[in-house]
Amino acid sequence: MSRLEISEGQYVLDGAPYRIVSGAIHYFRVVPAYWEDRLLKLKACGFNTVETYIAWNVHEPQKEDFQFHGMADVAKFIELAGQLGLHVIVRPSPYICAEWEFGGLPAWLLQDNQLQLRCMDPLFLAKVDRYYDQLIPRLVPLLSTNGGPILAVQIENEYGSFGNDTAYLTYIQEGLVRRGIDVLLFTSDGPTDEMLIGGTIEGVHATVNFGSRVAESFAKFREYRAAEPLMVMEYWNGWFDHWMEPHHVREAADVAEVLDEMLEQGSSVNMYMFHGGTNFGYYSGANHIETYEPTVTSYDYDAPLTEWGDVTKKCKEVQKVLGKHGFEPGCPLPNPIPKYAYGEVALSESVALFDSLDQLSEPIEQTSIQPMEKFGQAYGFILYSTWVKGPRSRQQLHIQEVRDRAQVFLNGKPLGVVERWNPLPLEISVPEEGGRLDILVENMGRINYGPLLRDPKGITEGVRIDNQFQYHWTIRTLPLQPNSISTINYVEREIEREDELHSIQGSTPAFYRGYFTADQIGDTFLRFDGWQKGIAWVNGFHLGRYWNAGPQRALYVPGPLLRVGRNEIVLFELHGSPEMPVISLVDQPDLGITSQLDERVLNFVQDE
Repeated sequence: MSRLEISEGQYVLDGAPYRIVSGAIHYFRVVPAYWEDRLLKLKACGFNTVETYIAWNVHEPQKEDFQFHGMADVAKFIELAGQLGLHVIVRPSPYICAEWEFGGLPAWLLQDNQLQLRCMDPLFLAKVDRYYDQLIPRLVPLLSTNGGPILAVQIENEYGSFGNDTAYLTYIQEGLVRRGIDVLLFTSDGPTDEMLIGGTIEGVHATVNFGSRVAESFAKFREYRAAEPLMVMEYWNGWFDHWMEPHHVREAADVAEVLDEMLEQGSSVNMYMFHGGTNFGYYSGANHIETYEPTVTSYDYDAPLTEWGDVTKKCKEVQKVLGKHGFEPGCPLPNPIPKYAYGEVALSESVALFDSLDQLSEPIEQTSIQPMEKFGQAYGFILYSTWVKGPRSRQQLHIQEVRDRAQVFLNGKPLGVVERWNPLPLEISVPEEGGRLDILVENMGRINYGPLLRDPKGITEGVRIDNQFQYHWTIRTLPLQPNSISTINYVEREIEREDELHSIQGSTPAFYRGYFTADQIGDTFLRFDGWQKGIAWVNGFHLGRYWNAGPQRALYVPGPLLRVGRNEIVLFELHGSPEMPVISLVDQPDLGITSQLDERVLNFVQDE
C-alpha cells in the first residue's frame, strides 16, 4: 500500500521525496497484444510511470451498452503496467480531448438537444454518474492505496480551455471520492490566467500543460500555486496531423533541451506522447480554429516511439536527458517487431454501394433532413435521397451545414462534392420528368476541442435548390460496422482489360474485397496508390480512413490482426478504383516524410 502525497512543495511516496517521470500511452490506440511491448520500451527509456486517458465513447459506445473487454479492457492495461513495475496516472474523462472523436464523449449525447455538455446540467451529470458507476469500481482495486499501481487521478481535462463552471469540477471530484478514489486528485490546464482561473479547484492539486517556454510557463503557474510541486502533465514533444496538411516533425534535440530545462527546474513531467498509436476505426477527431480540420488515422505524433512501436532518435535523446537526472533504464529494450511486405493484393470482388443498400440498412421516411444522431447513429456515413421535380436549368444546389463531406448524385451520376471546409453550391439541371437526388455524407470526426465541441453529423439544416428547401426524404444510416459489412454480396470479376472493373464501378462508391496469404506474421503497411478516399478493414478489423489528400499514405496493420494462411481485405472506396484494383502490403511506412525516416527511426541496440 502506497500513497503519493504533497509535503513541503514536493511529492512524497512512502515517506520519501519522489519525482514522476511519465510517458503517455493510450490503451485504446494500441492492440492489446502490443501493450507489453510499448510499456517495456517506456521503462527501458528510463520512465517510472505511464499515463493514460480513459475514453468514455470506447466504454459506452451505445447508451447503457458498456464495454470493458479487448481494446477497452483498461483494467488489464493498468494491471499489466503494475506487473511490469510502472506506476500509473489515470485521466478518466468524461472529456479527454486527445484528438479523439468528440473528445471522448459518446455521440449519443447529441440525441438530446436540451442536454448541455461539461457543466452542471442534470441531464449531462446523470449520464456521467451512470458511466462512473461502471468505470470507477474497476479502478478502485488498482489504486496504490489498495496495493495497485495508480498513484493519481485527474478531474476532467483542461477545463479552463472550455468553461468556468468550477461547481461542475467539484461535482466530478466528489463523485470520484464517493466511489472510492482516495489517491491524489489533480487538474491540468494550460499556463494562462484564463485557463488556471477556470480549470482549477481550491484545495485540489493543479498541473500545467505546455511544450516550450518553460520559465515563462512555470512563472505563470506560480502566480496561482506558489507552494505546490511543479508537474507538467502534458509536455507536448510532437504534434498531430490533419488531412490536407504537412506531417508535423519536431527535432529531437529541441525536445531533449526543453525536457532538460523542465527537470533542472525540479519539475515532474508526463511526456505527451511517448507512444501515440493509431486512431483505428472512426475514432479520429477534428479541430475547428478557423475552419474544420479532420485528424488523420495515424496518431504517430512524432513521438519517441513511432506509430508502429519502433524506437527513434528522439527516444534516445530523451533517454540521455533522463539518465543525466538519475533516471536509468528499468529493463532491457525489447527487440523490434518484425515487418513484412506481403506484396500486391488484387481486389477482384466488388459491388456498388447503391446495389447493396438493402443489405446494409433499412429506409427511413422523413419530411425533413435530420442528422445521424437522431437515428441512433454515431459514426460512418448517412444517405439522404429524394425525388426532385423538373424541369430545372442550371440552378444552385445548397447543402446547409454539411457535416462533413457530401457526395451528390443525380440519377446515379456524380454531380459533385460539397465539403464543410469549402461549402460551395453545385450547379444542378433536372430534366422535365424529374430525377433522383442522392446525397452521401461522411462523418470525418467530431470536433474534440474548443467552443464548437457540439458537432452533430450528416446534414444538420437542410437542402435547397436556389432558395427552395427540398422535403420528403428517404434516409439510410450506414455506420458500416463489421456485422453489416459481412452481409455484402460481392461479384467476382475476371479482369481481362485494365479498364474493365473501373468502367463497371465508375466513380461511384463501392466495396472491394481481396485476399492474401501470410506464411509468417508481422506488422505491415497498407498502401493505396491510385485509390482516392475511403476506409479499410483487415479480417473484419476497421483500420481507419485513407485519403490521397495526405499526408498519410499508408495505414498501419499490426501483426496480431493477421493470421497464418488466408487474410481478407475490404475497402469502401468513395470515388471508384484505379484501373487495376490492387493494393500493396509493404514493410515500410509512409507518413509523407519518407526522406526523413532513416534519420528518425533508430534501433537502440544497433546504435549502441
